[in-house]
Amino acid sequence: MEVWVIALLTGSGFAAAAGLNAFIPVVIVGALARFTDLIVLPDQLEWLQSWWVIAAGLALLAGELVLDKIPGVDHINDLLQSIVRPLVGGVLFAATAAAQVQVESQFWLEHPWFGGMLGALLTLGVHTGKAISRPAVNAATGGTGAPVASFAEDAISVALCLIAIFIPVLVFVVFVMLAIALYRIVTTGRRRRRRRAMLEAHERAEREAQAEAGVTTSWWRGRWR
Repeated sequence: MEVWVIALLTGSGFAAAAGLNAFIPVVIVGALARFTDLIVLPDQLEWLQSWWVIAAGLALLAGELVLDKIPGVDHINDLLQSIVRPLVGGVLFAATAAAQVQVESQFWLEHPWFGGMLGALLTLGVHTGKAISRPAVNAATGGTGAPVASFAEDAISVALCLIAIFIPVLVFVVFVMLAIALYRIVTTGRRRRRRRAMLEAHERAEREAQAEAGVTTSWWRGRWR
């Protein structure tokens, strides 16, 4: 496989991970670049492995891990992250695609602006899918599914980072799986909302028919049906 393609998959993996949780890939890239030889960042982006970036990433990650698991608050958090995640994803794509991860790609090293734009768009796409699916999960589960969905997204973010480093060819497979999961979540939520609307319409028509016929329905029956 061409060197630039491997680098593309590596950068895409980290950008997509940022779309799910911006700070997990920041911490992973910073820590691995600082303490190991798995990632060797280009000179202009070595600041990603500085102590202050790693510390800030850990602090922001701690807050994200809590806020994203609270129904209602998670939606507000996603709105606030609509700018942060694409910016982080763009930087991480430019850094990791040009870095010496498995191989060094001169194309991405010489065109960091292109990598940054591509990474930001990819991150925005994943972030949008996450923001769309979460309300559907909350509505379908009464909010109880928010922590489970959040834990799953965090786990996928970590897995994407590791796959991007060690097995970048599988990044595309993960993208396909994410697309299928998003489709199923959204379509299932729509079907449930339609069924609920139909049931409410049926019950309303039944109450109106009973009222016209002079039939009185006990208050507790109307409440608990």
